[in-house]
Amino acid sequence: MTVAAPDQGEAASAEAGDALSVRLRLLGVFPLLFFTAHLLFYWSNGGLDNMLWMCNVGNLLLAVGLLAGVKWIIRMATVWLIPGLPLWLFEVVRNGGWLFTSFLTHIGGLIVAIVAVRSVRAGKWSWLHALVWYLVMQALSRAFTSPFWNVNVAHRIYGGYETVVSQYWQFWLLTTAMVAAGLWVLGFLLLKLFPPRAEA
Repeated sequence: MTVAAPDQGEAASAEAGDALSVRLRLLGVFPLLFFTAHLLFYWSNGGLDNMLWMCNVGNLLLAVGLLAGVKWIIRMATVWLIPGLPLWLFEVVRNGGWLFTSFLTHIGGLIVAIVAVRSVRAGKWSWLHALVWYLVMQALSRAFTSPFWNVNVAHRIYGGYETVVSQYWQFWLLTTAMVAAGLWVLGFLLLKLFPPRAEA
């Protein structure tokens, strides 16, 4: 007795169900525009190093994930755009003034990310992907940005922490542990809010 192999049909069906809709993928144009507008501002006014901050590059990451239809990249970008908002607001209040293009990357990028993650759902290891991405970006910031900007706190102790630690390596260990814990909590909350859909 010959049994028809359902594997190919099931695989094709699963692949089709797993693919992002064209409409969702086209949302990637928005964070790409936000990132480009912010880049042009810094290109014209100096401070181009600031484009490597996690929130800013998160828009580029989100755009790539959406346009390419890669879910884990979308999730990883979302994990960073969420804490980016309160941190940005804190800096705006502390230092005064704000840029419209920065508003786009933080508010606009986060809105697109939330819309996207509602569709692609959260992932179990998104927090770990986000941590690895943070370490990569911090290394790039240390290699290619000026200590003046201290992008992603890659060069020196962040103002106010001098009373807690005295050397940068201590500060790095402390903040990396804090970031890892924060990302894990955020990943856990996203899983509760946007659990993966049950497979058919």
